[in-house]
Amino acid sequence: MKITLTNRRKWLLGAGAAVLLTATPSFALFGFGDIVFDPTSYASLVSQLTTLESQYNMLKNNITHFSAKQQWQTTLHALENVNVANMFGETAGMSIALNTNSPSTSSTAWKAATVTMNGSASSYLAGQSLGSSRTSQLAMIETADSVSPDCLTAVGQYRASRSQNNTANNSLLSQQFDGSDSTNSEVQQLNLLNASEAQRLSEMQSQGTLHACLASQMTVANMERRNAHVEDLNTAVFVQQQRSANDTSAANESSTWQTYLP
Repeated sequence: MKITLTNRRKWLLGAGAAVLLTATPSFALFGFGDIVFDPTSYASLVSQLTTLESQYNMLKNNITHFSAKQQWQTTLHALENVNVANMFGETAGMSIALNTNSPSTSSTAWKAATVTMNGSASSYLAGQSLGSSRTSQLAMIETADSVSPDCLTAVGQYRASRSQNNTANNSLLSQQFDGSDSTNSEVQQLNLLNASEAQRLSEMQSQGTLHACLASQMTVANMERRNAHVEDLNTAVFVQQQRSANDTSAANESSTWQTYLP
């Protein structure tokens, strides 16, 4: 009998210890079945749940494709090739220069289309001082001969590049307006944006070359207009000097006609 009671007491003690060890922290240490409410823990759980919900919605939106894209689609107008008339060979190579990237053809076409300087001009110009009207004309001609073929090449290069890039542009445009899952993942859309920016950069660089060409042509045009105005002023000064140095009086007149025009 003593042995039986001793074993039962040990069993009860062991079971009680097991219950205490497996009790959750939610119950009070001193009480029977009381639940402790922790506001801080509750607020933390609500915050975590809100964050998880936001992340879920974001991921859901990222993996869900957007198919209504055609409302943004525009038409790309290709730059057509130019065809310059060539009746007697005066514009030989001009069409090629304006449609392809060929600096040598541009130079040859420009020389064929412009007036050739007299072979004796070099000996005549050698006796002219710098800053004179003749050397200024020569400077304008030499500048135009340098800038204009370069502009022909720039135009031809731009036309050729547009044709070469047409396939890549159409491919990107097709994928941008594709509504399938294969092109609407987050990574794929980011790749399309990067490709679009790269194409935009190439287009801006090509147009920058054309802008530089326009600026060069404006410089030559300004040089010509500036020289024309200076020539006009020099002529006026020369006439006035001639009036003062030479008597332009009519017969039986002693005064000079200051309003006389040669």
